[in-house]
Amino acid sequence: MDVVDISSLSKSVLWATFAITFFLGAVMQKTGFCSMGAVSDIFIMSSWGRLKQWFLAIGVAIIGFTLMSYVGLIDPLKSFYTGNKFLWLSTIVGSVLFGLGMVLASGCGSKTLIRIGGGNLKSVVVFMVLGLTAYMTMRGFLGVVRINTLDTFFIAFNTPQDLPSLLSAPLGIARPQLHLALGLIIGAAFIAYALASKAFWTAENLFAGIAVGLAICAVWWVSGNLGYVAEDPNTLEEVFLVTNSGRMESLSFVAPYAYSLDWLMMYSDTSKVVTVGIAAVVGMILGSAAVSIATKSFRWESFRNTEDTANHLVGAALMGFGGVTALGCTVGQGLSGISTLAIGSILALPGFIFGAYIGLRYLQIRLAPNPCS
Repeated sequence: MDVVDISSLSKSVLWATFAITFFLGAVMQKTGFCSMGAVSDIFIMSSWGRLKQWFLAIGVAIIGFTLMSYVGLIDPLKSFYTGNKFLWLSTIVGSVLFGLGMVLASGCGSKTLIRIGGGNLKSVVVFMVLGLTAYMTMRGFLGVVRINTLDTFFIAFNTPQDLPSLLSAPLGIARPQLHLALGLIIGAAFIAYALASKAFWTAENLFAGIAVGLAICAVWWVSGNLGYVAEDPNTLEEVFLVTNSGRMESLSFVAPYAYSLDWLMMYSDTSKVVTVGIAAVVGMILGSAAVSIATKSFRWESFRNTEDTANHLVGAALMGFGGVTALGCTVGQGLSGISTLAIGSILALPGFIFGAYIGLRYLQIRLAPNPCS
């Protein structure tokens, strides 16, 4: 049996992740793909274009993940999202807080990286506050609060929490076949909704949705296939190389902020290594920067006033806490997670949208003139 070169393979995984996210950062910068923008466009301008970009990406990601699972390229039950413990209250509270926070901070975790690449200094502050709060929510004081309160409300299933696993026995259909059917049907439904209006059929909209969805699939393959070692020569156990969770991962942009700050601060500690999440953060920023510089749209931007600063600080903290509590952001749960058909991710999606709506209503009230003044 050939001995696996763990070091070389780990580098391949990291470089592949960087290349994919460099491309993704460029796409998001060029097309304006943004989950927060999708909700605000509906609320402010009654425009559904960017929401349909997001839904097209979801549909592509679901179908891609489903097909890779069915042909055996990846094992869907080894993902980060399909554990049998369904933290329903944490998911609801976390997703709503994250949605509210991303409005106050002018964008979600992925948009913050895109804005940093475009020269936005506010987003640099958001990055640091979000990362620190996320770290506190994973391993610090906020983590203790989360575990002893929200995380105590859960449902423990006898199977993984994805729809194919939950419905396989009741329907009497083998899980792989049911996964294929559900994945194709649900994914096609998202795509059909996005493409239903001819007004959506522009090159930018189609490119944005398809490219983002394929990027999610590509990182699933990198993490779950290229980076999968059935027997690590050091431990004799299976391993998914350079992932923070130790399981198959795709893109998410909350916990990787914390891991990035930890790696930078503890760089001299040889136990701290670059992971898929850290490589993705760097790739997104540089991809966005490349496009903004090439198109001459790069410009420095800072806070307007004290209230703008406060909104971004509070928004970043809410995203850090909410994203960890909900086990992901609008990319982590709203794209990567939902591609696995996990019910936690399905529950988180409307939570993000509702939280964003609350945030937009708050800003609208703050900006509205007071007739009594």
